[in-house]
Amino acid sequence: MLDTEALPGLGRVERGAALEAWLGRLLDDAVAGTPPARAARGGPPRTGTDGVALVAVGSLGRRELPPYGDLDLVLVHDGRPEIAAVADALWYPVWDTGLRLDHSVRSVAEAVAVASTDAKAGLGLLDARLVAGDAELAARLRAATLASWRQHASRLLPQLRDLRRERAARLGELAFLLEPDLKEAYGGLREGQVLRAAAAAQLVDEPAAEVERAYAFLLDVRDELRRRSGRATDVLVRQEQRPIAVALGLADEDVLLREVSLAGRRLAFVADETWRRVEAALVRRPRGRYRRIRREPLAEGVVRQGDEVVLARDARPAADPGLLLRAAAAAARADLLLSPYTLKVLAVHGPPMPEPWPPEARWSFLRVLASGRSAVPVLEQLDQEGLLSRLLPEWDRVRSLPQRHPWHRYTVDRHLIEAAAAASELTRDVDRPDLLLVAALLHDIGKGWPGDHSVVGEPIAAAIGTRMGFSEPDVAVLGTLVRHHLLLPATATRRDIDDPATVERVAATIDGDASVLHLLHALAQADGAATSASAWSPWKAHLVAALVARVQAEMGGTQLSEPQPVLHPTRPQVTAPAPDIPGATRSVTVGIEDVADGQQVTIGAPDRPGLLSTCAGVLALNQLDVRAAKLTVVDGYGTGVFAVRPRFGRAPVPEILADAVRAALEGTLSLAERLRQREADYHQDTRSAPPRISWHNHEVSGRATGIVEVRAGDRAGLLYRLTAAIAGEGLDVTSALIETLGGDAVDCFYVANPSGSPVDPDQRARVDAALVAATRGAGVLTAGDTPP
Repeated sequence: MLDTEALPGLGRVERGAALEAWLGRLLDDAVAGTPPARAARGGPPRTGTDGVALVAVGSLGRRELPPYGDLDLVLVHDGRPEIAAVADALWYPVWDTGLRLDHSVRSVAEAVAVASTDAKAGLGLLDARLVAGDAELAARLRAATLASWRQHASRLLPQLRDLRRERAARLGELAFLLEPDLKEAYGGLREGQVLRAAAAAQLVDEPAAEVERAYAFLLDVRDELRRRSGRATDVLVRQEQRPIAVALGLADEDVLLREVSLAGRRLAFVADETWRRVEAALVRRPRGRYRRIRREPLAEGVVRQGDEVVLARDARPAADPGLLLRAAAAAARADLLLSPYTLKVLAVHGPPMPEPWPPEARWSFLRVLASGRSAVPVLEQLDQEGLLSRLLPEWDRVRSLPQRHPWHRYTVDRHLIEAAAAASELTRDVDRPDLLLVAALLHDIGKGWPGDHSVVGEPIAAAIGTRMGFSEPDVAVLGTLVRHHLLLPATATRRDIDDPATVERVAATIDGDASVLHLLHALAQADGAATSASAWSPWKAHLVAALVARVQAEMGGTQLSEPQPVLHPTRPQVTAPAPDIPGATRSVTVGIEDVADGQQVTIGAPDRPGLLSTCAGVLALNQLDVRAAKLTVVDGYGTGVFAVRPRFGRAPVPEILADAVRAALEGTLSLAERLRQREADYHQDTRSAPPRISWHNHEVSGRATGIVEVRAGDRAGLLYRLTAAIAGEGLDVTSALIETLGGDAVDCFYVANPSGSPVDPDQRARVDAALVAATRGAGVLTAGDTPP
């Protein structure tokens, strides 16, 4: 019997050998235990395994069977009439062990017929290897399958390409995923198998050694993943990453994810190049002789040849340090790629770049960056050949560096390249487009070092700018852009931009330089576009633009003409009767307006402590996520303006909101209890990191006497709980800036004592404790009462 429990602990080779030896015995027993049928035309009965072969395909055929992997087996025969009985005697013992089996029974002709029309079947049969039985029959199968694959490559390879593209669109690119599918994501193990299949069709070379190393590393990671999880899974989930890293001798989970990214990028890069070669070969093949390809000059020493950029015949790469960037610029500007041979020549023969860079080299580099989207694959080519790190040695520190924030789509290096591509669309909005492009490429370079990446990145960016040959004033601006690239979005989303103190602080930070202000605005847009839609929504873009307008007016000494407030009251659409509470003489009103990225809800009601909390609770109860909020009070009547987004796509109904606010003010609607039940219904996870609470009292003016900033895991009703906690400690919330980033909320509240006195340390400590409890969904209110 086979010891299936011991199989996962064996190495790939030992595991495959144990299974094959056992399968060989099963085949012998199956043939021996099946009464021989008389051969056709009255010949003698067939005996032994003559004319029968058990062939492994898939991972077992490649000797790569992972723990808990499927057995892909083909029982090949040459017409033995008792083959069905042999198959039954063979498959049932396999099923009895609990092993997963994918099986078929074919003659050589049948197998080839299937493989000639089905790309997946053909790909599997290319790995066919004899396990037991008739070796000559198995050799015939392999030879016939290979010949068929080559004969039908023009039909099968495009099928395979389309399959990979569909899975890439569905599963993403392995190199940029925090929990990648090691097999099917683009750049995963499947790419290694496809590369061998293209080589088997004799359209491209066999995969190089670095490709095989990347493939072998992903195999090791998958094997350890399956051992750790105890099941057949290919998704490298977060909780398994640290133990897998330790098992493979790596420092931690970030190192593991980085190595996985590097391997996936190599496989994806070579796969992209392979598909280009295959498509070109398939286009040319039917025409018989190759036609002469015209060469078109693009730049000094650089020509276009077909759909690639190559070196001119008179190019002298060893004596021309600017040739690399000139060729890259020519390729990017023409929306082409450098040929692989050209990349190899430049990598081997190209001299070091002089320091500082010659003006022509810097100009070429800026032309690459200014090419936008077409620059991304060219820069990836330079990166994969080690040429980008040769130009920017600091680049190695951020290559494939993972970003654990869920709103980041890319590793750090790819994010920087994407940001530069996005910045290329904004160069006409600034005085110095060159500085914008370089700053976009370097704004997160500090993430490769310990510490605050903005602070750490400033001297690194300055050193790179100096090496590139920028002047001292320009280098200083580059440093400022990197140091303060988060200034505008952080201020716009976490401070009241109508507060003069906020505007003055931003202007002072950039020394009143309007050019730097516009560069930072463009850089913020590029950074956000390269991150994700969640990180740079239309609402956030509007906030930043409004802040820039106010700072510009402050620095110019002029008043804003007819400003459009970020939050402006919407005309009431529904009026509910006045709440039945002492002193309430005015009705509750609700107005709703469609705006970018959701709706704006304006709620008017008689003022009372905790009014903002009441409104926030009603919005949460109606499944509306609050993105920003502000409350103003005039003559005892409060007006709250909320930017909201429906959590489940249902637009708010003004009548329902108005009735709920009135009922909550009267005390007939138990907000706390209803929200507690809603939280239980949705099983919200409270195991997030501890909240972070900070105060910024020196940044306020007007009625507010303090700013309290809360960073915590997002949850339904969080704004309601936080504002209720603040009100419960006797403070009024005059306005709030709310932002949700992935699973985290960053909420800033402008608070004031009704008496006008500052918030003292004891009161601040009590507020802190109440806010911590509120982020955990506990200790805010008793059954359903709003604050008195």
